[in-house]
Amino acid sequence: MNGSADQLRLLEALLFAAPAPLSEAELAERIGLEADVPGLLQELSANYAERGVHVVRLAGGWTFRTAPDLAPFLVSERPVARKLSRAAVETLAIIAYHQPVTRAEIEAIRGVALARGTLDRLLEASWVRPRGRRDSPGRPLTWATTPTFLAHFGLGDLTELPGIEELRQAGLLDLGPAVLSETAGEPAEAEPEPAEEEE
Repeated sequence: MNGSADQLRLLEALLFAAPAPLSEAELAERIGLEADVPGLLQELSANYAERGVHVVRLAGGWTFRTAPDLAPFLVSERPVARKLSRAAVETLAIIAYHQPVTRAEIEAIRGVALARGTLDRLLEASWVRPRGRRDSPGRPLTWATTPTFLAHFGLGDLTELPGIEELRQAGLLDLGPAVLSETAGEPAEAEPEPAEEEE
């Protein structure tokens, strides 16, 4: 691929066919190391600026996404096969904001022991992964989020996570049962997670 027009066509095809966002390095390997990948991405992005799909940067790579203003027309209702429990959502939030974090640190922040399977569900969704071991006694495993997590939530990188003021204004910060029970002096116990809550 020598011509800029051919490189642009190949770039478009690669982004269209890829199941996940592609980094500039991955694109350069496929198009040719001599290609001006940032320039091609800028040109392709400009070409799609007024179209129904846009070229966007997500999870450290580039991909196609539908135009945000068309979102109301694309909503479809379908049954959700599996819903995350409150424990899993809290655990995911702790990992996202405190990564890399150990299981003991997650439990300390939540004030309750992690129920069996909570991390497994996040692993199955490909939203978290082991990040290595902490250089401390016992060498505990640490956890971090994945590019799949970033792509699912429409984030380019972790700096785009909402701050505490944004969360407060959205009404997403409140005192949950775990916080209330701790302040009331009750001992922290593992929360019950019946199967019907998880599925």
